[in-house]
Amino acid sequence: MKRPEPWASPGNRRLGLAAISAGVLLVLSALSLTTPWRLLDMRVFDFLSTSRLPHLPAGGPVIVAIDEPSFAELALQWPWPRDVHARLVESLREAGARAIGIDIIFADPSSPQADAALAAAVGPDVVLAADETFMETPQADQFIRVEPLAELTAAGALPGVASIPLDGDGTLRRLPAYPDGFARELLRLAGTEPAPGGGLLRVFGPARTYPTVSYYQALDPPGFLPDEFFRDRVVIVGLSLQNAPTIDAGGADAYATSYTLRSGRLTSGAEIQATMFDNLRAGLLVTPAGDATRLAALVLAVFLAALAVRRGTGWRSVAVGLAAVVASAFGSYALLDLARIYLSPVGPALAFVLVAAGQGARDYAAERRLRRGITRAFSQYLSPVLVERLASDPSLLRLGGERRTLTILFTDVRGFTTVAEKMKDEPERLTTLINRLLDPLSRIVLEEGGTIDKYIGDCLMAFWNAPLDEPDHAAKAVRSALRMREAMAALNCELASEARSREEPLRLDIGIGINTGECIVGNMGSDLRFDYSAIGDAVNLASRLEGKTRDYDIPIIIGPETARLIADRFEITEIDRIAVKGRSEIVPIYAVASRGW
Repeated sequence: MKRPEPWASPGNRRLGLAAISAGVLLVLSALSLTTPWRLLDMRVFDFLSTSRLPHLPAGGPVIVAIDEPSFAELALQWPWPRDVHARLVESLREAGARAIGIDIIFADPSSPQADAALAAAVGPDVVLAADETFMETPQADQFIRVEPLAELTAAGALPGVASIPLDGDGTLRRLPAYPDGFARELLRLAGTEPAPGGGLLRVFGPARTYPTVSYYQALDPPGFLPDEFFRDRVVIVGLSLQNAPTIDAGGADAYATSYTLRSGRLTSGAEIQATMFDNLRAGLLVTPAGDATRLAALVLAVFLAALAVRRGTGWRSVAVGLAAVVASAFGSYALLDLARIYLSPVGPALAFVLVAAGQGARDYAAERRLRRGITRAFSQYLSPVLVERLASDPSLLRLGGERRTLTILFTDVRGFTTVAEKMKDEPERLTTLINRLLDPLSRIVLEEGGTIDKYIGDCLMAFWNAPLDEPDHAAKAVRSALRMREAMAALNCELASEARSREEPLRLDIGIGINTGECIVGNMGSDLRFDYSAIGDAVNLASRLEGKTRDYDIPIIIGPETARLIADRFEITEIDRIAVKGRSEIVPIYAVASRGW
């Protein structure tokens, strides 16, 4: 049996786990900087940020929707004449609106009369949509800004950039950082100076979450709406068509938001501007965690995973891994909901799982190597059933010496020296004979659950009750001895039938000594080579008893402890009390008959 493999040492386990941890950390750190990874993080943000929606802030904007009923009532072709929008502004102002935002870009002149009417209606309480576009061409990169007509801004209307930046998957999640953004200008008109910068938007629900009225109703509030409906409210006017608001169909001025993940529907640009307005007003913007924070979370997850699997992996590691994934998700949600910071749980959860899985795979490979090693090492000494039990549960095998009560059997061929002398010129025949002798004896030992310790020429040593527990070890050893006697009789019959007419048939006989007592059993030998063996006074006595079978001409002699353990199952007879070399006390010895097994 060879020395245990070096991978089994605790030091190598720690080094392997450190290598796995470092590899996971490096790979995930690199992947977290890629666009697909960040889009995945944003998808998780969609799910977490809409798991519990924030309440719609009181006193928020009202949407005036340019919708299908309005097209039907006005019976006008789009774009509508600007004097119609002038009537709307005057109507809203008369109804008490604090600020009016029109999410329509009036960049090109229309009819002079209509443009003049709109210019006369707008004033410093009105924000008109502007647009900023970045265009990349082979010749140059262009930054284009589209403003409302000069005569409209000259009349006091404020331009506000209404451009909506989308992530790589076509979803709106971020507040534009324009200092003169549409929602920011409306907030200034409402009396609040918005904080600079941007962040991730919290949505309040699906499309039409905000109070919404049709355009034609806003043209005549007393005729269609409750009294004071627009009093002291911010009003946002824009397209809000319902016949094509799905992702597949697309829609005019309609966009996917974080809630689209749940509803599958788009949200109008006017309602998105209202969402930006309330995020700024109520301080609901979420700050994405920076690269340093994400890296620190990865390092922490890798460290915790290494700590969790440092002693081993198994079903508990799977449970801990699942708990880590759930804890990452809940921690990310709590941080988002309470502190308005978004730290994606994807990286930490995946880091924990990969470290645990990597160490689990390494442990599995180590266990497979250990099982193969055990199978190779013990297949020559144990029965296949016992080898399979050891391979399935290596903890049953405690390598190194341990004190156990064993039953030891020695068997030797009587007069084998004479037989060998006769075959000195036929070494192949002698080898074949030894193999024919030892093969059935060995098979009997293994069938009875014993362990073959060693072969010494024509001698076989075996023991029971190690490496696995065998409560009936003494009886099994004695039963093996009786079966060996029968096997020898069968072999002698075969040898007699094979004898040549001019030769005297070979006849072999064996003596068997059995003793039970406390021994040291384990891996015995040197650092270079060792065997699984037993040593002790009980082993020496079993060997002496085998030798006594010649003196008494009795095939099986057993020691006193063996006799005590099998007395109720086999017919035994005390044959003498002897002093054995190396022992000071007198020892009773017994013969075994074949009855009782």
